[in-house]
Amino acid sequence: MRLEGTNTRFSQRHPFMFGVMMILLAVVLLLGATAFFRAMGWTSGSGDLSFGRDKLGVVTIEGMILDSGDVVEWIRTLKDDDAVKGVLLRVNSPGGAIAPSQEIYQAVSALAAVKPVVASYGTVAASGGYYASVPAQVIMANPGSITASIGVMAEFVTVAEALEKLGIRPEVLTTGKYKAAGTPLRELSPEQRDQLMGLMLDLHAQFVDDVAAARKMPRERVAAIADGRGVTGRQALALGLVDKLGSESQAFDELKALCGVKGRAVLLKGPVKEQTLIQQIMGGFSIDLFSSASQGWTFSYK
Repeated sequence: MRLEGTNTRFSQRHPFMFGVMMILLAVVLLLGATAFFRAMGWTSGSGDLSFGRDKLGVVTIEGMILDSGDVVEWIRTLKDDDAVKGVLLRVNSPGGAIAPSQEIYQAVSALAAVKPVVASYGTVAASGGYYASVPAQVIMANPGSITASIGVMAEFVTVAEALEKLGIRPEVLTTGKYKAAGTPLRELSPEQRDQLMGLMLDLHAQFVDDVAAARKMPRERVAAIADGRGVTGRQALALGLVDKLGSESQAFDELKALCGVKGRAVLLKGPVKEQTLIQQIMGGFSIDLFSSASQGWTFSYK
């Protein structure tokens, strides 16, 4: 006597589980193929996978600039690749930390010294976002892009008075009168305030110097509008802070003209954000835990 169902296939006995396994297998194969094409310098954005086309690099600068490592590394990769004719900087950033903005500025300056670089501004390319991209030979902004905002900001949170109301009296010991400047446990002294303002003024001067050098503008002209004001793309054009008004597509056309590239080109986009397999399957969902209510104080271009 034969037991019914003993010879049935796994797909018949567990159709739902089998379907999930097939979907996961298809995703893994797709991701593997995508990684292979990227490693070979191919992109689906060019319409097909043809060989022999000119290559253009794309550097994406987006969000708060808190670290420059990935962006700088990608810029250097494009700079050292002789097959890359030119680079587009796509900027959508309100600014960020000072040193990372300066590091990207230096990397873009080195890149622009050897290859055409066009910056394209999206919704916002202000403060550190403007600083980082200003060495591009051509800057294009949409008429409604928000840019400039040349200035330095420091944020402080002081809780000493609130703690004293709760019967808590904080003590801060330092080896010098400036060491604890900005601690949330103590109000700034007049000397500390003056010292921090001197620091901010020097950082501001660096910003103005670099913009003037990159834009080849008289320093006094940049200083006159370096009061932290944000401007539209159209206003920035009148002020000499950008070169043309146009979309990302028009910026690509400008770059291709500078590079002598005709027709379609292969686009090498980066920096590529590393994600786990689950993140890629789920569309890269993430939770942003960054809060602007930082403890202590920070200096930033924003």
